Amino acid sequence: MTYSERPGIAVIVVNYNGREYLIRCLTALAAQSCIPDLVIVVDNDSQDGSLEAASAGFSQHHYIRNASNRGFAEGNNQALALCKERQMGYVALLNPDAFPEPNWLEELLDLAVRHPGLGSVASRMMEEGSHDRVDGTGDFYHIFGLARRRGHGQCLNPEWLVEQEVFGACAGAALYRMDALTEVGFFDTDFFCYMEDVDLAYRLQLAGYVCWYNPNAVVQHIGSASTGYRSDFSVYYGQRNMIWAFFKNTPGALLVLLLPGHIVVNLAALGLGLIRGQGRVVLRAKIDGLKGLKNIWKKRARVQKNNSLPLAHNWRILSKSMTSRFGQ
Repeated sequence: MTYSERPGIAVIVVNYNGREYLIRCLTALAAQSCIPDLVIVVDNDSQDGSLEAASAGFSQHHYIRNASNRGFAEGNNQALALCKERQMGYVALLNPDAFPEPNWLEELLDLAVRHPGLGSVASRMMEEGSHDRVDGTGDFYHIFGLARRRGHGQCLNPEWLVEQEVFGACAGAALYRMDALTEVGFFDTDFFCYMEDVDLAYRLQLAGYVCWYNPNAVVQHIGSASTGYRSDFSVYYGQRNMIWAFFKNTPGALLVLLLPGHIVVNLAALGLGLIRGQGRVVLRAKIDGLKGLKNIWKKRARVQKNNSLPLAHNWRILSKSMTSRFGQ
């Protein structure tokens, strides 16, 4: 495929007070072997001069400035609407604290073109500053509603250097087909942030769009640079949204079968929160999660109507172990 033949591709970066990382991220994007047709930076009311610094150094990009923090989900949706309007074929999402190697975008697009039936492509995310410590090699989703990045915190091994199907892509560094996103809908803005990419991955799977992992599409990732690792903010949204993703997407027969395990997992999360001194945060997240189920149940009807997979396939795509191996 020549450069002129490739489909239009955009890159979206949603930023919140990440000036130092954002400039480094955009600099890495400028060095890509495959130059995107459009780069959109969405700034969620940063107070650290992020937008001013970025627009001064990269005036060719498109900037969206929000007057408040509208979250990862809605920020991306704003940019995705523009990508749809401009008829982009693919869109890559990139966190400001994720720094792609020069062939990152080219590798993602190459795999997408070779597998035209897929909906997304996952990157190999490495811990920033480490040559062998993995941050994630695609996402897996456990039968009881837990989501994890495969290999997170582990040393790189040969298994993660092979192209393979995974449940979903971490939206911190991923490629999506625009027509697939248009079919299933963009991110659920009620999630705000955390687990919104898992929810999207599940909806893509139910609609028949698989996800592949490309080990040659590499980014160095800091992780939680804006929100803080295990901060009350990240814990609250992660724990609340875990309930919503499970009830919204799990097919009926499996929902009944797996609900007891999901309840146990949530109780265990509350216990772990107490041990870590975040019991109140987790409890508030679970209460708010339950309060929001009426709205989630309405959305569930639309999701399940779009479920084209046999029940056995629905079961296959879920992980059965608490390790980071896909489909076991």
